[in-house]
Amino acid sequence: MLRALPFLVLLVLTACGSAPRNPAVPVPDQVTVMSANFDDADPTDWPGRSPDRYPVHGIDLSRFQTSVDWKTARANGVNFAFIKATEGGDLVDPMFESHWRGAGMAGVKRGAYHFFYHCRPAAEQARWFIRHVPRERGALPPVLDMEWTPTSPTCTIRRDGATIREEARIFLAILERHYGQRPIVYTTVDFFEDTELWRLEGVEFWLRSVADHPHGVYDGTSWSFWQYTSTGLIPGIEGRVDINVFAGTKADWANWLASRAL
Repeated sequence: MLRALPFLVLLVLTACGSAPRNPAVPVPDQVTVMSANFDDADPTDWPGRSPDRYPVHGIDLSRFQTSVDWKTARANGVNFAFIKATEGGDLVDPMFESHWRGAGMAGVKRGAYHFFYHCRPAAEQARWFIRHVPRERGALPPVLDMEWTPTSPTCTIRRDGATIREEARIFLAILERHYGQRPIVYTTVDFFEDTELWRLEGVEFWLRSVADHPHGVYDGTSWSFWQYTSTGLIPGIEGRVDINVFAGTKADWANWLASRAL
């Protein structure tokens, strides 16, 4: 089944995960890309396209990363960071404010993400996120993190795909109205397949794929960000951390920021 077709309307990226240049958007001179000086505690022998072919790397993090020297991390290739802000309708990540402030002071492009809780209404969760995440100039688009939660102590339900997609639409629409831009959707391979998430229209994806390039794993679905490891080692960050790449060149990154950052 061809799943890339619903996303041809997305002019941000190609199906291979590379961002086309947009000549109508000026490239800001102040966007500086630092080369990645990373390691991996459990490296992958990439069978296809390696994440190393992409020049713009970044991280996502939460309360599990308690010690971050943001200036050092930035100097070693952390160009962007997606920071966990909220979960469900009553949880705030205790490290959010610290990470948000530190990333901003170090010049790291930053965005916030919400971990979706399948036992609360989407509208309630969207309002909770808005309550705790500022609408700041230069921030990356907010992110809706949707995945199964089999180890959750309070909610392990697996609703059908149509219900999941409708909840996602509600959440995305509320955040888009508030923040002035469409959120990104993060997901995993099993969740994407089980819920047929490719049926969501007008969605920009951030995809997890730690053993192969997402082009094959997600059947050609377009993506903006690729999470390729959860065992990254980066100077300035204590312990392991998730590492991601942006789907494009340095110029594509500058253009994307000019068109997508608040």
